[in-house]
Amino acid sequence: MYHPPPILIAEVFSAMPDHFRRTGVHSAWADANKGGAAIDSFLEGPCVDRDGHLYVTDVPFGRIFQINAQGAWHLIAEYDGWPNGMKITRDGRFLITDYRHGLMQLDIKSGAVTPLLTHRHSEGFRGLNDLYIAASGDIWFTDQGQTGLHDPTGRVYRLRANKNTSTYGPLELMLHNVPSPNGIVLNAQENVAFVAATRGNCIWRGPIMQDGSLSKVGNYFQLYGATGPDGLAMDRAGNLVIAHPGSGSVWLIDHHAEPIARVRGPAGCFPTNIAFARNADGQANQSLFITDSDNGCVLIATLPHPGMTI
Repeated sequence: MYHPPPILIAEVFSAMPDHFRRTGVHSAWADANKGGAAIDSFLEGPCVDRDGHLYVTDVPFGRIFQINAQGAWHLIAEYDGWPNGMKITRDGRFLITDYRHGLMQLDIKSGAVTPLLTHRHSEGFRGLNDLYIAASGDIWFTDQGQTGLHDPTGRVYRLRANKNTSTYGPLELMLHNVPSPNGIVLNAQENVAFVAATRGNCIWRGPIMQDGSLSKVGNYFQLYGATGPDGLAMDRAGNLVIAHPGSGSVWLIDHHAEPIARVRGPAGCFPTNIAFARNADGQANQSLFITDSDNGCVLIATLPHPGMTI
């Protein structure tokens, strides 16, 4: 007999203040992705620094916000881009996957956003979405664009880090046939990559071979609904955490791809991306931040295990 996974409740941690909301403003991003609706924000890219500050991106309006432990918002940067995914390197640098410009870097003190990588060979990217920084410093990122089942040509790249420097080596094309690659994460051993194939409404799993290539990539977990999976994370027990706006949920699945918990937020929530909070020692804890993009707020829930910290 099937037993549904237990429901965990997410509550509102902090909502974007009214003075930051671009009420009634049209944007080219919303024209393409939200049917032309005049949305006031679209939050993505949550990440947490070692001091416990939360950062989020606002895609259509090119903004980066810091949210402190009390839920107060501070505008860090505003520029002519569409920032989506964001991660912090071990040495404290902020990297952003920007749909318009490519892979960017943020100076948190000045608010300056500058290019790190804008193209492959002489070809521009389709539209970057999310990223993962490996223990080696390698950057895995997804090139989603407007791909889907009608055009399954989304890409996953790995930008190699040069040892003992802050520079990067070759850019490697890992996958080129994904229907809308979105969130990406590696397991703790970093020998398996998981990719959210949004338009396929599923999670792909790809073993990483000894030569660094992907092989025997398969469909690991199938979801349902009008909108497929978005951001991904891993906990220390090896469970995969999936933000799934189509079901208004965040799913927690074990290494057998069996659902073991489902996080539900307030009615009408649209969970797009996730990040574990940190303790005072800088290690991830059991609190999970969730961007509720349609409502311009961040939710928080308590999961059974702490997050994996790189």
